[in-house]
Amino acid sequence: MIALLRTYLRPYSRALALVVFLLVVQSIATLYLPELNAEIINNGVMTGDITLILSTGGVMLGISLVVVVSAIIAVYWGSKTGMAFGRDVRSAIFRKVESFSQAELDRFGTASLITRNTNDVQQVQMVVLLGLNMMIIAPILAIGGVVMALRQDIPLAGILIVILPIMTLIIAVLMSRALPLFQAMQRKIDRVNQVTREALSGIRVIRAFVRTRHEEERFDEANQDLTATSLQVGRLFALMIPLLMLVFNLSTVAILWFGSLRVESGEMPIGNLIAFLQYVMQILMAVMMAVMMFVMVPRAVVSSVRIQEVLRTEPSIGDPEAPATPPPGSGALEFHAVEFRYPGAQDPVLRDISLRVEPGQTTAIVGSTGSGKSTLINLIPRLYDVTDGTLSMDGSDVRDLRRNDLWARIGLVPQKAFLFSGTIASNLRFGKADASEEELWAALRVAQAESFVRELPEGLDAPVNQGGTNLSGGQRQRLAIARALVKRPEIYVFDDSFSALDFKTDSLVRAALAREIADATVVIVAQRVGTIMGADRIVVLDGGTIAGIGTHLELMASCETYREIVYSQLSQEEAA
Repeated sequence: MIALLRTYLRPYSRALALVVFLLVVQSIATLYLPELNAEIINNGVMTGDITLILSTGGVMLGISLVVVVSAIIAVYWGSKTGMAFGRDVRSAIFRKVESFSQAELDRFGTASLITRNTNDVQQVQMVVLLGLNMMIIAPILAIGGVVMALRQDIPLAGILIVILPIMTLIIAVLMSRALPLFQAMQRKIDRVNQVTREALSGIRVIRAFVRTRHEEERFDEANQDLTATSLQVGRLFALMIPLLMLVFNLSTVAILWFGSLRVESGEMPIGNLIAFLQYVMQILMAVMMAVMMFVMVPRAVVSSVRIQEVLRTEPSIGDPEAPATPPPGSGALEFHAVEFRYPGAQDPVLRDISLRVEPGQTTAIVGSTGSGKSTLINLIPRLYDVTDGTLSMDGSDVRDLRRNDLWARIGLVPQKAFLFSGTIASNLRFGKADASEEELWAALRVAQAESFVRELPEGLDAPVNQGGTNLSGGQRQRLAIARALVKRPEIYVFDDSFSALDFKTDSLVRAALAREIADATVVIVAQRVGTIMGADRIVVLDGGTIAGIGTHLELMASCETYREIVYSQLSQEEAA
């Protein structure tokens, strides 16, 4: 946690210096007040010296004013620094996650990454907010209180030799039991987050299969597990405060008992006894502050470790140290002896893939479920990197290019059409922020989405919910296709992007695309044979290898795997 604080608090070193200075002034002034109080009682009240009482009382009021002003300014700047720290850490996590490849995203999991950027950051931020006050004031009050108590009466201060070790032992024992529980709590928060996301995302499936009760029980199990762990932590700290108060109250009785004996014998003025009690109170306040910090610090330490796991993870796919200049060309792709296996997998998903995809041609990829179609096209925008062989664009290995340069030349329409919250126009401009309305309508026209958008009262300004949940599956797919068209890239990748369209709309979209992007490199993954029968080249995958390449008629004559796929969907007359 120290490394995290050092990194993200460094820009606010001046504000921190001011806060520390003010808190030190506040603590020293607070320690001096009981000394002045003893002076008033011993030399003013006991002797009836009104002048001394008024003058010393005035000094005490002035010191109290300094304490108040220092506290206000320190809390203001401390809070401002703490909130800025949380903002910067959240921003750093978000930027780091944005740089992750799909492998890192799969390793951490969406639910855990959300928890790390919200709850975990909040835990560390709370330590910063309170720590800027308590972690500075508490040791000064504790150590200063002991020193000032010794100034009042050394023999009576021997009671502190008994009090402080007992308090330290109580805190240490309870903290050693609490730390593992805090680690478990953060994991269980991840689990609650995961179950909640799954239930909300899959609400229609849950209702369709009458699994509402099952999901409620699943959430209750995760929730009760988190609650049980939280209660264990609560019980530990519910025990801590009474134990510390018991020690303090017994020590107060002991101080009054032995102090009264010393006052009676004349070895200690009564003002010093009162000041001694005040210093013991300040020591207790320091201990209570320390306890509050100890309640939060173990959990914050766990959270900081989880945060640093994200920040210290280097993406497996990144930009090269000396990136190549994007080659001039029109988007030709070449796979040469490509092999790919997922991290930790024994067997490769793709083996010995050699293929050239030419501009001005439509290359379709078909195969049975699990044959590696989506994996193959995920290599093009470097969602994953090949584990063997090379994938080049216009003669340059894609791993030698900056990812932004590569992505700028690719228009990807994913299998699950995802739209962002906003408007239709903002989604269409996702790849080209300065696109005109004419460009938007032209893209919608090609994607066969113009008619339903014009029927909306707001037109291009019609609202889109997160994920496009207020639109049908076919509408989302057509808008995703239009979004790629607005970008005008050199390479279009359609990952089963026509599956939600009816046959008529599918045919119209493909015909319009053939006219609109005739010069581009087009790669289509499809389950429906009717979608790709007219492609210039069809690549048939079977078990991660290429089973055949050719036109529809060529493959019908030479590739058994392709014939099986075709005859499973079409009659012999339709296939011919």
